[in-house]
Amino acid sequence: MCRKLLLVILVGLACVAPARDKAENWIQVTSPHFVVATNGNEKQARKIADHFERMRSLFHALIPKLKIDPSSPIVVLAVKSDADFRALEPQEYLAKGSLRLGGLFLRGPDKNYVLMRLEAEGEHPYSVIYHEYTHLVFSKAEWMPLWMNEGLAEFYQNTDIDESDARLGQPSVENILFLRQVRLLPLPVLFAVDYKSPYYHEENKGSIFYAESWAIVHYIMATDPQQSNRLVRYADLLMSGTDPQSAAATAFGDLKKLQAEIDEYVRRGTFAYFKKKVPTEADPATFKVASLTAPQAEAQRADFLAYNRRTQDARALLDHVLQEDPKNVSAHETMGFIEFSERHIPEAKKWYQQAVELDSQSYLAHYYFAVMSMQGALDAATETQVENSLRQCIKLNPSFAPAFDRLAVFLGSRRRNLDEAHMMGLSAVSLEPTNVGYRVNVASVLMQMQQPQNAVAVLRNAMKLSKTDEENELLTKALINAEEFSTAQAEAAERQRRQNEEAKSAEDAMASQQSSDAAQVPRLARRDFVPSGPHRFVIGVIQAVHCTEPTMELSVKLGARTFNFHSDDYYKVQFSALGFQPKGELKPCEQLQGRPAKVEYVESVDKSQTPHLLSVELHK
Repeated sequence: MCRKLLLVILVGLACVAPARDKAENWIQVTSPHFVVATNGNEKQARKIADHFERMRSLFHALIPKLKIDPSSPIVVLAVKSDADFRALEPQEYLAKGSLRLGGLFLRGPDKNYVLMRLEAEGEHPYSVIYHEYTHLVFSKAEWMPLWMNEGLAEFYQNTDIDESDARLGQPSVENILFLRQVRLLPLPVLFAVDYKSPYYHEENKGSIFYAESWAIVHYIMATDPQQSNRLVRYADLLMSGTDPQSAAATAFGDLKKLQAEIDEYVRRGTFAYFKKKVPTEADPATFKVASLTAPQAEAQRADFLAYNRRTQDARALLDHVLQEDPKNVSAHETMGFIEFSERHIPEAKKWYQQAVELDSQSYLAHYYFAVMSMQGALDAATETQVENSLRQCIKLNPSFAPAFDRLAVFLGSRRRNLDEAHMMGLSAVSLEPTNVGYRVNVASVLMQMQQPQNAVAVLRNAMKLSKTDEENELLTKALINAEEFSTAQAEAAERQRRQNEEAKSAEDAMASQQSSDAAQVPRLARRDFVPSGPHRFVIGVIQAVHCTEPTMELSVKLGARTFNFHSDDYYKVQFSALGFQPKGELKPCEQLQGRPAKVEYVESVDKSQTPHLLSVELHK
């Protein structure tokens, strides 16, 4: 997060100019990881795509093991004029006297946008873009401590990339001047700062945190002969599970000595930076170029404005697009997004359903249609549509974590294919490890699978990633529920163990009283049945049932033994089921034979009489 000006606009804040009278020529250049749409020329668009691909390569070279790519390509809108830029930039920067931006990074849950001027001014006109792109790159690195994340963002924000090389780590004059006026935080304190710390949130303390984090990264990168080898070692230790304090001591050595070196470093008169060849992993010759029609270009800008919460301007453009091109898929998706953002669920669902019908290759249309449809009760046909759309979304974009999460929730809530639901949830977590909501949903599936202890373990690990009060509250409630379920399950297991022991004792006692040839159910007079002793249990398979209403004769086979029971009135016998729900009304005289069951009975004072049947608990 940039402490000076919050130029990153997050989706969730409250939201193009009307359609232009004069049509413009827009083109689109698509590289492996970026999409550049511009009203400039092809040469400029290719240069921008190559520029961002090489910036991406810098991060890949820094930490090769890190997955640095978001689930969908980053879309760059590069515009020629100040009027073009102001037609798209955040509303708060349109007021007279507001700061003139060179570019901004727009981060959303399913899309990422860059808005930039083709001819930006200033020493580092795209510093905000680079700062926030750094955060996006490291957003999946849950192991990375906050100081390193912010220090790297501050370090890379002053990067300049030209035709042949890059200049990295150009010193931040503002950070240097600030650090010369304050006392540095002790390194153990700095290394322990997290999202809940006042050093991260309070401006007077936050400035120290950001500036000093930059100084450590810059010092290590500039003075290490192997260029940040110590940072790489520190990162490797963290990824292996070493705690930040121990990792710092191992990678950086004596922290008191490092503290003194940093203090001396910020008071220097000169600072080094790196000039480095940055070959891209993508071949510019493979970039795809396409001309955009006026409706396509307007739909692209309208989508940016919708995510930028300039809703009224977005609607104006979309209305024009749909007049010119009623089947424009992007326009339908964006209208769905706007309606969803404003909590107009039926309208949102309508737009997304139309988008699905227009273009089955739109993974976001499939995703949002499913999300909309999951609100409230579903009939069988809609359930099938929802599941099919989520599976199609995953097929179209296997890196899109929200679709895996929703499919896990969908299957788990219906207690269907729970093993698959668990795997879907784990896939979402692996794609976005810092999303605690995904981990809560994995725990919920584990509860459905009767694995509350595993759910507790998942939630306790998730607590370590919590960043906000809302996340803490969500995790705390889920953890309490899982722990209560785990305790109840353990108590039930103990009760079952005791009942099994009692049943076995009863079986042994019964076996000593009944003859080995008791396969036939005897018909004995029982008018004067007098119970004797406690209630007993036997667990086995019901072998035979004979009814002469209202009497019932029933035999249970356990291994080589057969036990016989009688009821003068089977309407008084309690019938139940454990672990399943019988279909329709139970008919004891017709449906018990061959079923596993636990039978409760009481013996007679007269040992010649058959024990009386009290209850039958059917097992799955």
